[in-house]
Amino acid sequence: MDRSKPTAIPRAIVVILERDLVDQAKSGDSVTVTGVVTCRWRPVVAGERPDIAVVIRANSISVLSDQASQIAITEELREDFRAFWAARAGTPMRGRDEIVASMCPQVYGLFYIKLAVLLVLISGVARSDESGLRVRGEAHMLLVGDPGTAKSQFLKYAAKLVPRSVLTTGIGSTSAGLTVTAVKDGPEWQLEAGALVLADRGLCCIDEFGNIREAEKSTILEAMEQQSISVAKAGIVCKLNARCSVLAAMNPKGKYDVHSSLAVNTALSTPLLSRFDLVLVLLDTHDEQWDAHVSSFLLGSRDSEEAALDSNGEQDVWEFDRLQAYLAFVKTAFQPETTPASEQVLTRYYQLQRQRDTLNAARTTIRLLESLIRLAQAHARLMFRNKVLLADAVIAVVLMESTMLSASILGAIDTLHTTFPEDSDLFYAELESLVLRRLDMAHLGGGSQVV
Repeated sequence: MDRSKPTAIPRAIVVILERDLVDQAKSGDSVTVTGVVTCRWRPVVAGERPDIAVVIRANSISVLSDQASQIAITEELREDFRAFWAARAGTPMRGRDEIVASMCPQVYGLFYIKLAVLLVLISGVARSDESGLRVRGEAHMLLVGDPGTAKSQFLKYAAKLVPRSVLTTGIGSTSAGLTVTAVKDGPEWQLEAGALVLADRGLCCIDEFGNIREAEKSTILEAMEQQSISVAKAGIVCKLNARCSVLAAMNPKGKYDVHSSLAVNTALSTPLLSRFDLVLVLLDTHDEQWDAHVSSFLLGSRDSEEAALDSNGEQDVWEFDRLQAYLAFVKTAFQPETTPASEQVLTRYYQLQRQRDTLNAARTTIRLLESLIRLAQAHARLMFRNKVLLADAVIAVVLMESTMLSASILGAIDTLHTTFPEDSDLFYAELESLVLRRLDMAHLGGGSQVV
């Protein structure tokens, strides 16, 4: 199936694999096939006219699993990125906010949401031991919010940023839906890949996540944690890869009740919620000043200069192609390792969450610590370095606090009504001081370069 042009209708042709080429690729893989175009008779059916079909007899097949290979990252671009960070060595957070401001620039404000989406697209480092046990590096995020809070805008923009991505809805547009299904093609059965399998090594954006079929909710649990989908249908027993990040959005069931748990507001099970690294809640509360800024930003009036500055924090917005190349480059060029200071902060925060009286079973599992590590590694990649410093751990804690599920040291953060700070480095210094003080680790303070 040709999916090279996202706007065109996919077209399919039969490829014949023989001898050692059999089983070289799985359902959902992107492949490059070299072969000879030939013709063959279609199966003869009584009472119907015989027909000839065009097929390809393959000579070689190569699997394109790495998304970086789909973006040309030249040496000139690499030098451009290095020069960008060299010029901002003294103000690293300002440089980071320039990149964050380039994420979905048509949406006003939402600083924490844009930062979180970027970290999900970059994700952390996957780990595997000698026994074959693999801990995923891909991060997952769920946006829960009222209508009109730009959830779908982020999903569409993120799907454009990642070369290999699938944008779908919870119900699914085909019988395969999100996972995989067996389809009878003549006398034989074949597998039809769903959204999670097609997005292998990429991004799967799922809108209306609350409308997932009940039959798929159990299968998606394996896909999100083990990064694979086990199939046992119509005599076909196999395992397909689904190594993708999941970016999902949904509306709450009725009006969001801040006094109830997230499981009640979303009607999603605890095992499913615990697999999301971040669950950000967007509540459309009435704020006259915020509404005025958003209105003037959308209308683009001459009086909206102040609103535009508030939205982008006086940052220069990167071009789309440059941002896309940067994300693909840092995801492959850096494999960040944790430092003692960052490990202390993440461990201390995890321990505080486990000791809380109002224990949230959906979040306070060992997956919380793994999520913190992934977010800190993603932030280190975003900051163009191979070490997870104190700053990366602090930002991971702040983002986890903004989920409104585990807010214990900073209190609830209104993620919808957040704008870019005027002085990014000063804002971070105050944030770091506050977080370390609440964690009783003030001795680690003194700058983001503490290791």
